[in-house]
Amino acid sequence: MLAEQRQELILRTAREQGSVKVVEIAEELGVSLVTVRRDVTALVASGLLARVHGGATLPHARPSAPEPDRPPANGHDGPTVGMLVPSATYYFPEVVRGARDAVEAIGGRLVLGISRYLPSEDRDQVDQLLRGGVDGLLLTPARAPGPGGEDAWMGRLPVPVVLVERRAEIGSGLEHLDRVASDHALGAAQAVRRLGALGHERILLVARLGSPTTPAVHAGYTAAMAALSLTPPDPAGVETPHPGEDADGFDRAVTRVIEAARSGAATAALVHNDQDALLLVSRLRAAGLEVPGDLALIAYDDEVAALADPPLSAIAPAKHEVGRIAVELLAARLADGDDGRAPRHISLVPRLRLRATTEPSAAEPSGPKSAGPVPADVNDSTDPTDSIRASESEQAIL
Repeated sequence: MLAEQRQELILRTAREQGSVKVVEIAEELGVSLVTVRRDVTALVASGLLARVHGGATLPHARPSAPEPDRPPANGHDGPTVGMLVPSATYYFPEVVRGARDAVEAIGGRLVLGISRYLPSEDRDQVDQLLRGGVDGLLLTPARAPGPGGEDAWMGRLPVPVVLVERRAEIGSGLEHLDRVASDHALGAAQAVRRLGALGHERILLVARLGSPTTPAVHAGYTAAMAALSLTPPDPAGVETPHPGEDADGFDRAVTRVIEAARSGAATAALVHNDQDALLLVSRLRAAGLEVPGDLALIAYDDEVAALADPPLSAIAPAKHEVGRIAVELLAARLADGDDGRAPRHISLVPRLRLRATTEPSAAEPSGPKSAGPVPADVNDSTDPTDSIRASESEQAIL
């Protein structure tokens, strides 16, 4: 259908109903919201329609214009962006803040949906966001989009979509989507390199069981250990179940770490995530072991690591940047539409923040074991936007 035909239909609908909604017109015509929005913009510019939130009305039906320098009645004149995240209490609040700040900077509005890590909630939340008239979507599904096409519906939505902290595998049907994610494998490798630079050769991986982040952390740990010619004290690592869901299993995992530290089988550990690291430090001290004296430690996520006693060194993903860049990708897609623009797959490098739990052990040599030079200030040594990667085989994270 030609643009003139679409615009005539939009005008006819507005005359019959008094107003039009972009979502409804897009569904009726089987075209994208971007296409309908352009048609509405052209009709508004011609004075045939007046823009309102989510659509347009006939000029005589338009509410009274606000006074000069006052904001529009709906509080924004930019895009309405829907954002789906699995949690609003850990890791993702800062991602959401980054997205909100970026949306507000372009005069838009962010609307949030939360899946509670339930895949069944993903589609329901997205449907609710679409019914609310969002112009585009930032999606963090509850699980990593894998092969088989179960998540391919996200690639057929009527609005532009950007994946956030998810890497779509080949065969998922989502490879063509823009995405931005933290490079957790590289983050884990940075931790191992730092511990190796401090002279530690027996570095243990302690990772949360069932977390979507764990495969990438494990891959980075394994690669860095191999690069330093180090043998993991426990090749499979120690997996910790959620302490609130399996307290006994968590206790057994912590006991393994305590025994490894007491026997000297491990002199350092990379612990994902912060919450588990805080609990582990408390248990180590209760067992008469010192951190970092008996076990140097780097946590992963840097959500609450700085609040521990002692403050924990940690790998800090650039969460705020992830949210901001996701909005930038979406805004570009909204502006350009389906113009053949190649999808962007962006990876952000986490930072290593050094605190009290990575002091060199007196019993260990101070030099690195083929770890290479270590920057004087690791906290500022890596710009999180320096790495743009497009590996389709790396497992999704978070």
